[in-house]
Amino acid sequence: MSLLFLSFRKKRRMSSSPPAVPRLMGGSPYSVLVLQEGFSEALPDGGMRAEGTVGLVLGPQVTLVDTGGPWSRERLLADLAAQGVSPGEVRHVVCTHGHSDHAGNLNLFPSAQLVVGTDVCLPGGRYLPSGLRQGLPFALHEGHLEVLPTPGHTAADVSLLVRGTDLGDVLLAGDLFEREGDEGVWEELSEDPPKQARSRARALEVADVIVPGHGGPFWVDRRKRSQH
Repeated sequence: MSLLFLSFRKKRRMSSSPPAVPRLMGGSPYSVLVLQEGFSEALPDGGMRAEGTVGLVLGPQVTLVDTGGPWSRERLLADLAAQGVSPGEVRHVVCTHGHSDHAGNLNLFPSAQLVVGTDVCLPGGRYLPSGLRQGLPFALHEGHLEVLPTPGHTAADVSLLVRGTDLGDVLLAGDLFEREGDEGVWEELSEDPPKQARSRARALEVADVIVPGHGGPFWVDRRKRSQH
């Protein structure tokens, strides 16, 4: 456990308002960067404007989690370039689910292994058995990067668990969580609220930090963890 993680834990114990989770969560061999923070807002006509969070996992196997909407194509390319990453250097792309604000730029990564919901596809269109549909995790890098089935928002939802960052284990969760404090909101957008509630409870058990689909990263509340 790193000194930085211990320092954050100490600050959380000393204050009722823990420090905000930084956009860059360092670590070895992997760090997590919130490349684009998602948002959602209601419109006067009853519709919604939204963009999904895009996460970049930097390390031996560069991994992108969600790609944003097709309207953000140029922004995504520019943000990757700012990190010194070209699309061809991305080893894995994990799309937590198939909604357009999360999977709109898959075509930028033809040389990556694609995990889109519970489908796993190699470059060239070869699909692999994964066990995700049966509720089993799928390792991208054993002991470090693990795709977890987290159904509910859609039937095929998945999340990526990054183990051992300086802040602990980070779950890039897509719309499993809309944002911190989303109780009373996520249910309206869920295909299966009881199933999503169970997935959320499991997420609180395994993660120290959650990166939600439409807001900034947040600490797991240990009191909520103890209730499940």
